[in-house]
Amino acid sequence: MCGRIAVTLPPDAMAQLFSAQPSNNLPSVPNFNVCPTTQVSVVSLMGGARRLAPMRWGFVPSWYKALNDGPLLINARAETIAEKPAFRAACRTRRCLVPMDGFYEWLRDGDRKLPYFVTRKDRAPLVCAGIWQDWDHDGETLSSFAIVTTDAPAPLSSIHHRCPVVIDRDHWGKWLGEDGHGAAVLMVPPADDVLVMRRVSTKVNSNRATGPQLIEPIEDEAL
Repeated sequence: MCGRIAVTLPPDAMAQLFSAQPSNNLPSVPNFNVCPTTQVSVVSLMGGARRLAPMRWGFVPSWYKALNDGPLLINARAETIAEKPAFRAACRTRRCLVPMDGFYEWLRDGDRKLPYFVTRKDRAPLVCAGIWQDWDHDGETLSSFAIVTTDAPAPLSSIHHRCPVVIDRDHWGKWLGEDGHGAAVLMVPPADDVLVMRRVSTKVNSNRATGPQLIEPIEDEAL
């Protein structure tokens, strides 16, 4: 499960990192508490070129009559993505990269929900696999995406059994479709030494919380 992320990389740096043409309406950063249904900068392949553009986090199938016509699809399971009617066309032809600093996950401790922030161990941007879809309604087009998830590697499995599919830099082109077919082999758990996690404040349990303190490590806190 991936239901909250942090993004701080400036749009120009993000565009340079991916050699992508940026849109002029990218979301503001830094945002240390990015929630589903908000706009996120993602990289997709358009006309053979990489584009960095905002998309709504929460995949909207083409047959939805309204945004709330069905469940909020923020994640797509790698194991069933090719079979689900909502996702199977997108996973073949509309894949994207979702850059972030890291994502939050929660461990239940009795009545408490203890948040952790998960990042790359090497401190590089965390780039996750996504799929996207255009949704046409009342003459308007909304682009939306879901993050592809898989089994969590051993270090993370103590807090949650799922995590995003991580795409290493050498495989960005393959996931986007630049290198032909074969992207399915990338939908596997990251190696045990790729991701690290740290306890962070329960302030992030509120989707209205903001600020860099949300990702700062803590040992314990008064609740």
